Amino acid sequence: MQLNISGHHIELTEALKDYVHSKMEKLERHTDQISNTQVTLSVVKQRQTAEATLHVTGGDINAKAQHDDMYAAIDQLVDKLDRQILKHKEKQVERQHGAATR
Repeated sequence: MQLNISGHHIELTEALKDYVHSKMEKLERHTDQISNTQVTLSVVKQRQTAEATLHVTGGDINAKAQHDDMYAAIDQLVDKLDRQILKHKEKQVERQHGAATR
């Protein structure tokens, strides 16, 4: 998985990059079909925002999370992406099994 991390109104430290990288690696345990991931970390006033777009086979998965702490926003983002990946995977399995029974 190729991981691109960018910052908007925030300095990306090595600690933030390592944290995002370690959290995004957990998403790969569900599927190996993730080809590219774009993560954007931004700060508007006191709100920390983390956004991500995952390019997977069959479409894209988008998520956005906001919190007062950037690390908490990243955690929420990964949780949302995790649920969406599982849902996407279930849909693919249902499609494959539905096509085989016809």
